[in-house]
Amino acid sequence: MIDLLKKIAVTGMVTEPYKAAYDEELATLGIEIKRRVDKHFAGSLAIRQVDAGSCNGCELEIHALNNPFYDVERFGIHFVASPRHADVLLVTGVVSRHMQTALLRTYASMPNPKWVIAMGDCASCGGEFGTSYASCGAVSDVIAVDMTVSGCPPTPLVLLKSLLTLMEKEK
Repeated sequence: MIDLLKKIAVTGMVTEPYKAAYDEELATLGIEIKRRVDKHFAGSLAIRQVDAGSCNGCELEIHALNNPFYDVERFGIHFVASPRHADVLLVTGVVSRHMQTALLRTYASMPNPKWVIAMGDCASCGGEFGTSYASCGAVSDVIAVDMTVSGCPPTPLVLLKSLLTLMEKEK
């Protein structure tokens, strides 16, 4: 143990100094999103995310929205476990036959008015899977979709821009 402590003392600090991350585009976008969420949703936009059969690429980008860099909670956006508390249903992946009923029940459980966003190429158009014995295809083949977000996977910034576009469209 003493040898390890000596090595640490001799080597010193080997990491880069910390620089606070700041993205001007994200800050500007966040201000506008926060303004719209405060105005139309009483300060809190609740999103219920459903993986209808994706490869989890889109989920990784969604999880990034909650990391310290994007931190969407500061804009009034949060993810909820129950569809009964959600304003937005965010669906990823091609809708597999096994998830069709669960998606329909989730949609039916949401209070009105509700928005549905199909995130990613698979959810938007069925992707490379399309419609088959195991797949219903795009989300729009199962439930009404208010907005599609293309990309494989779309970045968190693209998703935030899409949310803002949807809120602007539905004034």
